[in-house]
Amino acid sequence: MAAALRIGVVGGSIAGCAAAVAGSRAGADVTVYERSGAELQDRGVGIVIPPPLHAELVGSGYLDADMPTAPVGTRVWLTREPGGRSARELARQPSPVTPCNWGLLWRSLRASVGAVRYLRGEPVTSVRQDAAGRAVIASARGEEAYDVVVGADGHASATRQLLAPGLRPEPAPYLVWRGAIPLGALTGHPRELELLRGAWVTLGFPGGHGIFYLIPGGPQDGDGSTGAGNRLLAYAIYGRPPEGADPGPYVQELAKEHFPAAWADIVARGGRRATACHPVADVQAPRVARPPLLLAGDAAGVTRPHTATGAVKALQDALCLERVLREGPDLPTALERYADERTAAGAQLVELGRRMGRALVEKVPDWPAMGQDEVDVWFRGVLAGTWHYLYEEPGKAAGTTAAGPTTTAAPSARRPGLGAGPEAAVGR
Repeated sequence: MAAALRIGVVGGSIAGCAAAVAGSRAGADVTVYERSGAELQDRGVGIVIPPPLHAELVGSGYLDADMPTAPVGTRVWLTREPGGRSARELARQPSPVTPCNWGLLWRSLRASVGAVRYLRGEPVTSVRQDAAGRAVIASARGEEAYDVVVGADGHASATRQLLAPGLRPEPAPYLVWRGAIPLGALTGHPRELELLRGAWVTLGFPGGHGIFYLIPGGPQDGDGSTGAGNRLLAYAIYGRPPEGADPGPYVQELAKEHFPAAWADIVARGGRRATACHPVADVQAPRVARPPLLLAGDAAGVTRPHTATGAVKALQDALCLERVLREGPDLPTALERYADERTAAGAQLVELGRRMGRALVEKVPDWPAMGQDEVDVWFRGVLAGTWHYLYEEPGKAAGTTAAGPTTTAAPSARRPGLGAGPEAAVGR
């Protein structure tokens, strides 16, 4: 069925490249429109993906087996010792993850698109539906018609407006500071470095928490190698700056006030240039596909970063797209199956992200009063029966029954095709 299809992809980042690989592997003729004229490999910092998903992507040819990763198997919960500046360990949980460098992941996907036409520096100005029911992409090159257009234009997606006019991300009442810094920042802190070589760390403090983990360095980092010696420390710190405070540099003050001394020093060594401050928000399209359009990655839905599923969801979207295109039997049926599966998955993640945000930032527990049992019981309550790859066994496997992981289904009603209304300006 896919062999006769033409697919246009709006956006050439991780979601767009993954969708292009999916379409190409299913036999379609694929064109990617990426607005940036530069290479994207140096964008972003650290991400994590489940080890089974990484293995599937390598086995399926989406990712190169030689792409560097920094796998670890344990999550360690820390807080500052009351009345002191040392760290206190609260709990350890099995939590296998495969941390990646955003740029190296994008580069591997980009290399896998093969014969796909990748138009760099080609922003899309609009997408509309023609009289024959095909989607028409307009750019500086003119107009081209496609059987399917994949909206992969990120969290501020304009193609999303074709399926959900007026839908906008809903902000959370806190921010996230993200960064990736050289391992030199850990000089003088051998205990912390040793911990990070085998685990990813959650550091709880009043009003938020921080996540720390090692990722592979890129060609521009360290010695430029792909070996285990070339690593960066990635982090994400969630909190709320005081009224009137400059949110950018505030993370340094926050760490100094609430972190154990060693971890505060590590954040301070990163400096302002290594840290980016972002608002946190979420949104989910009520239906992520309707012929001839489907949404992928953050265009389909944005979940709060606590779920660690931004890139994961984009990659899962691609695998689903390839499967439904191969199975057919026709395009409308394939897109309905995609919408059923991926809308439900996105809605579940948005709800989980909100619960995690409330528990980890908005209404944090009394961290120093927690121990192994308390952390396990508390976080099982946060998951509330929802299976998630990061939290397979908080004490005992949460959200898993004899029939397998529990999930939350979202409604899936059939809807008509794109209307004859205004075009969507997408600028990708």
